[in-house]
Amino acid sequence: MNKFLFFFLFLTFSLSAQIRGVVKDSISGEPISYVNIWVENETIGTTSETNGSFSLDLKEEKVLVFSALGYEIKKTSSKSEVILLKPKVFELKEVMVLNQKKTKELEIGDAHKVHISQLSGNKPSIYAKLFNYDDKYKETPFVKKIVFYSNSDIKGAKIKIRIFGLNDSIPSEDLINEDIIVTVKGGMKKNTIDLSHYNIEFPKSGLVIGLEWLIIEENKYFFTYKDPKTKQKVSLENYAPSLVINHSPDEISFTYSKGKWYKHKRHSSNFKKEWSNKVNTPAINLILTN
Repeated sequence: MNKFLFFFLFLTFSLSAQIRGVVKDSISGEPISYVNIWVENETIGTTSETNGSFSLDLKEEKVLVFSALGYEIKKTSSKSEVILLKPKVFELKEVMVLNQKKTKELEIGDAHKVHISQLSGNKPSIYAKLFNYDDKYKETPFVKKIVFYSNSDIKGAKIKIRIFGLNDSIPSEDLINEDIIVTVKGGMKKNTIDLSHYNIEFPKSGLVIGLEWLIIEENKYFFTYKDPKTKQKVSLENYAPSLVINHSPDEISFTYSKGKWYKHKRHSSNFKKEWSNKVNTPAINLILTN
């Protein structure tokens, strides 16, 4: 074989080496689906499939971070082929069972359908919105439904709903210890998810609703656009669904990426645009009941 060709093939393989693995429960040995996985301190990441399997293109050995609802976060070498996650031990608290009458409803959030969407890109992340407590919620203190708007390029895309408390102005612990996976239809859609059976009482410290993108094969599609400089069409790998965004005057939105929460700030602009001095916020509403 030509020495130059051999070197080229070796270099190509080195630059595109793919690591594969599977995530399992350390006790039951069962595969864990929809685990978000990212390279520590980098924007590279993926999500485990329904059978717990995952793959990543890495040039060299890295530290991977594994995060799944109900399990302890784990860091391990990218050379590991089987990753065992340890279930979290939850301290049982005294529970007061309150009777939901469900005779009243109050929708909060001011979200609406507009033709502006947030693409997920190709890495796992959470896009979240804060709902601050108000005394008027005393008459409807329970979360009955979540309403969010999506704009999906494919039919049947899946997304995970996360519900967090608030601590020191940052989303804190999950209030529900199970995955809520939602399948959305193609196009611009209003999605309404019933949560009444969880009996969630609106915390006075505030409530954060997160939409977590899943970087799985069934969500994959290619986003095509024309490069303004070269005038050539460019196709980028992306994952559905896109999320509709609104422009809020309040700093009430967050992104979770690379293992950290980031609070969104207002856009500063010298032009009088709709988004001037406002914050990009996912279009999410809550329906409360009594």
